[in-house]
This record gives sequence, structure tokens and C-alpha cells, in this order.
Amino acid sequence: MATEMEIIIHYVDEYIRVLIVSLRALKTNKIRSFLTMLGIIIGVASVISLIALTQGAELMIKKQITSLGGKSLYINPGKWGIGIQNDAIRLTDKDVDEIQKLPYVETVAPILDMPKQIIWKNNGWFTSLVGSSPDFVQLNDWYPSRGVFFNQEDVSSINNVCVIGETVVENLFGNTDPIGESIRIGKTSFRVIGVMSKLGQTTSGRDQDDIVVIPYTTFQKRIIGSNSIDKIFVLVKSPEQLQSAKSEIRLLLRRVHGISTNEKDTFYIKTQVGIVKTIFTIANIMGVLLGSIASISLVVGGIGIMNIMLVSVKERTREIGIRMAVGAKETDILIQFLVESVVLSLIGGLIGIALGITVSRIATQITGWPSVLSIQSALLAFGFSALVGIFFGVYPARKASKLNPIEALRAE
Repeated sequence: MATEMEIIIHYVDEYIRVLIVSLRALKTNKIRSFLTMLGIIIGVASVISLIALTQGAELMIKKQITSLGGKSLYINPGKWGIGIQNDAIRLTDKDVDEIQKLPYVETVAPILDMPKQIIWKNNGWFTSLVGSSPDFVQLNDWYPSRGVFFNQEDVSSINNVCVIGETVVENLFGNTDPIGESIRIGKTSFRVIGVMSKLGQTTSGRDQDDIVVIPYTTFQKRIIGSNSIDKIFVLVKSPEQLQSAKSEIRLLLRRVHGISTNEKDTFYIKTQVGIVKTIFTIANIMGVLLGSIASISLVVGGIGIMNIMLVSVKERTREIGIRMAVGAKETDILIQFLVESVVLSLIGGLIGIALGITVSRIATQITGWPSVLSIQSALLAFGFSALVGIFFGVYPARKASKLNPIEALRAE
């Protein structure tokens, strides 16, 4: 009686022989084999490239959204949509210091702003004057293209320094280099130490480059003569912590400003959570849709395999008859044609993965979009191509195995 190991070796040997016969059959008809694989190649390449580009685009969108407010919130006195009322809290430096201590908070920047005329020599320009801290650049992800931004020493010493936007440069200084020049705001002279990089207009049409930024302490002492703050901008450590940070800040402000439990908030905290969630959802939906469309081409490729395999069965009827005549069983014929189908799919899948990676890299070079190539997507596409080969190869394989040996031998 054969041992269990001998039985295993026998079956392995049988399957190896079937695989060799299948590969020889595919090699004999190279053009037909390639045309059969073409649908799988295109399908897998489409899946790989579209998933890579979609994930890359999603990564780029998330990065841009994060820089535009996905990690930030701002605190205003008063009620949303109404403005400052008599009972509104008065934001101060103490609020800034207390908020900075919270665990989810990365950085905080006080903000004061008002429209103001600035003068250089005989030229005047009406612009937006903003008072803030050195963290203004990190919170807005906006840095000087020339010169420097003011530092904490300038804030502590209430120095008369400023950083201006490109629109101010164009309309006030023309072709003159503004770095080191002095401008006048009201009766106070300010030295220009930097020029912010150009941002352009917002979707609402506001010119972001029409701005002059000074230390907020200087704004308080030299411009308004008060130590109050208009609003506080907060940057949290990650977008996922935004809602938790908002809740903590709300409780903190209520405690610091003595708002009792039965009183409503006399301030509001605004975030971009709703917009960020909507955009992320749209990006995910687009990824699923594009992946589904690409997967359809795999199904089409599978149908092509089935059609070609049916033609192959008809053309090789006599070969099948000879194999049956010398002792091949139905299962042998079934396995042979099924193996041929799976091998075609797997080879097509490997070529498709290589082509998909190449296409995504070329697309990245042309469009500038990042592409994210993942092992998971490659394995998914490869596994799916194998399933396609099995699914669409079963019918032709069963049809071949059910041929009558005598009729098959008589076939021309």
C-alpha cells in the first residue's frame, strides 16, 4: 500500500506534467496566447495605474486641505453670524497662553486686524493691517519669499517692524526693493523686514497678498492702545484631533471667563471639519468609482479568455481525443485547460502590473500628480486576474473534458 508521502508525490508529479503540457500548448500558439492575455494585461494595468494615481491625488488633496484649514480653528468673541455683542468675552494674552498648554494643540497665534492706510514717501495704499505672533507663518503655512518674518524678540520688545505682501510691494514700492525701507502707519514708522510669498486670490475674490503683518503687541500699543485680541487661531497636531481640541478649548474658555453652566457661550469656535469631511468623502468615492471602472476591463478580459479557450477546444479536438485514447481521464483534460486559462491570466497579470507601474510613473512625470504604488493593490489585481482565469476557464475546460473520444479522434 502506498504511503501518504508517495500519494502526495504522485499528485505533484501529475500536476507538474499537466503544467508542462499546458505551457507547451500556449507556446505553440504564441500570438493567440498573447491576444488572449491582452484583455487581462490592460485590465490589471488600468487597475494598478488608476489606484496609484487616485491614492496619490487623494494624498495631495488631503495635504492641501490640511494646509488650508484641515488642522486649524479660530476663536471669535460673540455669536456666529451676529458679531460682537455687549456680553461677548474679551480675548486676551492669557487665553492664548492657556490654550497653548492643551494636549491636542500644536501652536496658537493671536490675531488683530483692521483696514489701514500705509504711506511710503509720497505714495499711499489702503490695505489690511494684521497683528500676530511669529507662529502666524506656521499656522498659515505661509512664509516670506524675501527677507525674514519677525521673531519673538520683536513681539516682546514691541518693535516697529513689519512684513508685507506682494500686492503692497507692487502698489507702494513699484520696482524699489522694500527690504529695509520705512513705511508709516498712522503716526508710527515701521521698518520692512520681509515680503511674503505670493498667494493670489481666494475663491471669494479676496486678495491674500494685500496685507501688512506686524507684531501683535505693537498693534496693541501703537495702533489701538488696548491689550485686547480680535481672534485666536489654533493649529492642532492632526486633523483627527480637531473636534477634540475644539471641545477642550470651549470648556477652557468657559472656565477662564466664568461662564456658568446655565449660560450660553459668548464666543464661537469655527472649524473646517464639515468641508474637510465632504472633500475626503468625495475623494474616496472617486477612488472606488475609478477602481470599479478599471475592474470592468478585467471582466472583459476574462470573457476574451473564455472565447479564445472555446476556440482552442474546437481546434484541438483531435488532440483531446488522442489523449483520452491513451488513458487521459476527464479530470486530466479539465485540469489541463483550466491550468492553461489560469496561466494565461497570471502571466497577463504580471505583465499588467509592470505596465501599470510604468503608466503611473509616466503620468506622474507629465501631470506632476504623485502616485502611490502599494503592494496591496498589486496583489489585489494579481489575485483578481487569477480568479478571472479560473472563473472564465471552467466552462471551456468542462466542455473539453466532456468530448466523446471516438468523435474527437474523427475530427479534422
